Amino acid sequence: MVDPRIERLAKLCVRYSVNVKPKEEVLIQGSELAFPLIKEVYKECLLNDAYPLIMPKLDVEYTFFKYAKDHQLKFVSPLSKFLIENIDISITIWSEPNPKKLSNVDPAKIKVSSASRRELMDIFTKRVADGTLRWTLFPYPINAQAQEASMALTEYEDFVYNSCLVNKEDPITEWKKIYQQQQSICKFLNQANDIRIVGEDTDLTFSVKGRKWINCSGEKNMPDGEVFTGPIENSANGTIRFTFPGIYSGREVEDIMITFKAGRVVKASAAKGDDLLQQLLKIDGADRIGEIALGTNQGITRFTKNMLFDEKMGGTIHMALGRSIPESGGLNKSAIHWDILKDMKKHGEIYADGRLFYKNGKFLM
Repeated sequence: MVDPRIERLAKLCVRYSVNVKPKEEVLIQGSELAFPLIKEVYKECLLNDAYPLIMPKLDVEYTFFKYAKDHQLKFVSPLSKFLIENIDISITIWSEPNPKKLSNVDPAKIKVSSASRRELMDIFTKRVADGTLRWTLFPYPINAQAQEASMALTEYEDFVYNSCLVNKEDPITEWKKIYQQQQSICKFLNQANDIRIVGEDTDLTFSVKGRKWINCSGEKNMPDGEVFTGPIENSANGTIRFTFPGIYSGREVEDIMITFKAGRVVKASAAKGDDLLQQLLKIDGADRIGEIALGTNQGITRFTKNMLFDEKMGGTIHMALGRSIPESGGLNKSAIHWDILKDMKKHGEIYADGRLFYKNGKFLM
């Protein structure tokens, strides 16, 4: 018998997050470990008269980076490009079987492979921005992720399903309520020109004039709970120190401190993983801010080493280096979009045009 929470998660995905319509072509991707959710999502797509296609994502990344030659690192399959150009909906089920598998891979190889996918990311973001492609990313709890989060599997399952609100009788209605709550924050911030973030070892300013703050309430990522925008590309000045490790391809980069001048990174360091940080910053466009966001999900109260959850944590902010999200008006292009998280619950302040509106992890409006 299927866990009823899995059934509700699949319905939330298909009927709310991407709102699958008849005869739409839907690509469903995920690890074989996520098959129970993949099957339920597939079933819901069929019930909605859509055309779902399942493409399993097998655990071969380490093998790829160990044996791939330079030309193979750079190669992008025409099939991947065809799918991104032609599908109507992309659904990814996230269940990483070994988050640490790339820990000993040469960072230069990761950089080359990531940079090669820039054209795919440009096509993807353009289609999302013009409304011809919808996407979502959903979690499926497994032992490896529970271990990363320092939880038993049963405990982690409760954490995942509760953060997605599928413990509620009507999750769709609950996410619509969150949309209404966050809309007032976006309305306030959409009137602001300049933002200043102050905290421990942090004083960073940037302009958001003319940019749009996006209300994230379950339509793309799940779980959700954030508001974000893309700063003016040449406007960031100052320094920010990130509280939590930045995680890229399963590798942890700890105690990251970055200084910006006229929008570009002019100094960056990390206590651990500095080699990967420096390689990623060499990727075209990765030395600018693509996104700044405020987490609002009060149900996520602990760092799990999974940014799908962590970036939504209430009382935190996160910044993405690299690619902007076009819906916000952001213009920066890059092969990567790397989210890094900062706790704001201690000595954290955010100002909009000189007005303090956020203090110690809470909105003051």
